[in-house]
Amino acid sequence: MAFFNLFNKEKKESLNKGLEKTKDNLFSKIARAVVGKSTVDNEVLDNLEEILISADVGVETTLRIIERIENRVARDKYFGTDELNALLKEEIASLLSENNTGESVDFSTIPVSKPYVILVVGVNGVGKTTTIGKLAYQFKKAGLKVCLGAADTFRAAAVDQLVIWSQRVGVEIIKQQMGADPASVAYDTVRSALANQYDVVLIDTAGRLHNKINLMNELSKIKKVLQKVIPEAPHEVLLVLDGSTGQNAFEQAKQFTLATDVTALAITKLDGTAKGGVVIGISDQFKIPVKYIGIGEKMDDLQVFNKQEFVDSLFSEN
Repeated sequence: MAFFNLFNKEKKESLNKGLEKTKDNLFSKIARAVVGKSTVDNEVLDNLEEILISADVGVETTLRIIERIENRVARDKYFGTDELNALLKEEIASLLSENNTGESVDFSTIPVSKPYVILVVGVNGVGKTTTIGKLAYQFKKAGLKVCLGAADTFRAAAVDQLVIWSQRVGVEIIKQQMGADPASVAYDTVRSALANQYDVVLIDTAGRLHNKINLMNELSKIKKVLQKVIPEAPHEVLLVLDGSTGQNAFEQAKQFTLATDVTALAITKLDGTAKGGVVIGISDQFKIPVKYIGIGEKMDDLQVFNKQEFVDSLFSEN
């Protein structure tokens, strides 16, 4: 029990530290917005709207949050500015809880029969390969047998980087020569995983294709060959987004969800940005579960996303 409590404490401390820039940005701006004000009035709400948009919560989600706060203020008649943080926290938590059912418990939880196949997608530079490496580490740490598939065969650097991660973590990797058919690599990976009784398969895919049609065709082909081995595969299509890019992350989410059936999101690099509000906006707008968040460079700094813990950390005092 003591070990479990210590683990939870370390996880919370990492989350608090990872969201520090976003918190500082949010709270300092809110503090300035209420200077000289005793109640939450229209001017305060207008300022709050600008603050949330600047934190890349997104326009639509911001308007929903503001509307909820307006309704609370109208219903309860009086809200002091000293209550604004608590009110904002409640409404964001409520908004997140209404979206995205099925939150992950931990890295040891595999919801289907093994091997659990995760197809990882996303543009170059978002931290896709690093996220795969950290996921492999977390799954292995949880006692699971992990295999990687290097299906981004268009870039030698992508394969080389994944090989380095496989060696660092100590997991198996399936790869072919540069320029090989990505679907062929995916097929070999799943066949090997099935034959060798692996628990989790993580398949990297190309981060840059010429257009949405190419992307759609490539991912469709990979899915078809996976299903020749495991009819239900892939069990998860994980889209990796760079949280520090703000509105670009929204646009990438839009393009990938149009191109393929994305079932989960990983949002990385939240420690390097003051725009961590992107997690709230993307979660709300796309109705796809945010499953993992990256809050630092260490292997343990990829965490299973917990909505309540995220909101608690966002509104905790440093």
